[in-house]
Amino acid sequence: MTLQDLPWSQTPQPEQRGRQAAASLLRALGAALDRLAQRLVQVQAPPHPEELRLEFHAEAGAPEGALYVNGQLVGHLTGITRL
Repeated sequence: MTLQDLPWSQTPQPEQRGRQAAASLLRALGAALDRLAQRLVQVQAPPHPEELRLEFHAEAGAPEGALYVNGQLVGHLTGITRL
């Protein structure tokens, strides 16, 4: 095996320019997604599932199919008479 000098240049070759542009774009996109994730983490998370209280009412005199979570009406289940 012989040793030979490999050419080296500080200026990128045409095929390297595309890779460098793609790498720069991906780094910028990653930084933007990281900032977005940090903002989303700051949004208050819902209570832990063990703390949720689910209620369903389908009794006479109650709103038919009313669905409550922690005492607040979240919707109606039409056509459902029991869970």
